[in-house]
Amino acid sequence: MKDILIASNNDHKFKEISAILAHIPVRLIKPSELGLILEPAENGSTYFENALLKARAFHEASGMAVLADDSGLEVVALGGEPGLHSHRFSPKSGATDHDRCLYLLSKLQGKPKPWLAAFHCHAVLYVRPDLVGDNHGSIAGEITQEFHGSNGFGYDPIFWIPREGKTMAELDPERKNQISHRAMAFSTFKLLKNWVSGEE
Repeated sequence: MKDILIASNNDHKFKEISAILAHIPVRLIKPSELGLILEPAENGSTYFENALLKARAFHEASGMAVLADDSGLEVVALGGEPGLHSHRFSPKSGATDHDRCLYLLSKLQGKPKPWLAAFHCHAVLYVRPDLVGDNHGSIAGEITQEFHGSNGFGYDPIFWIPREGKTMAELDPERKNQISHRAMAFSTFKLLKNWVSGEE
């Protein structure tokens, strides 16, 4: 079984990726298990660039194969915002997920509904400098004025998925890990599957 370091200190993200990849014979490692404390600057101009920056930094620090991702919410009525700045969108110092949701809703007031939006995720596998691959996933929906559900994090409670009739935060974890942007990015990642099976 191969080991892969997850380039994130976010426990929610680690749990999601672990569930999404549960059917693949890999052992996922947290940075904390190696005593790694890294916060690479996410100053890329795309989700891919940010994910690559994280993957390379964690690989160089550990020497391990690394999985990294960068994700964001893009709202049509806001010209694609918050996008790359989803986590840093609120101007409030020390903003919580709830604060970010409230700020997003405040920016949408007065704009015609439906507030169409999509979550995007770009994943990068960095095995070594000459073996790097990436994959993208997305899910379409719309922003809802009311908060619903407690199963998610980030903007999940206000991201309505019409075909499911629920917000992302109302989905049970198993369903979320089948259809989310992160699920799409990781579960269809050909290089990841090929590397794990020794076919790269």
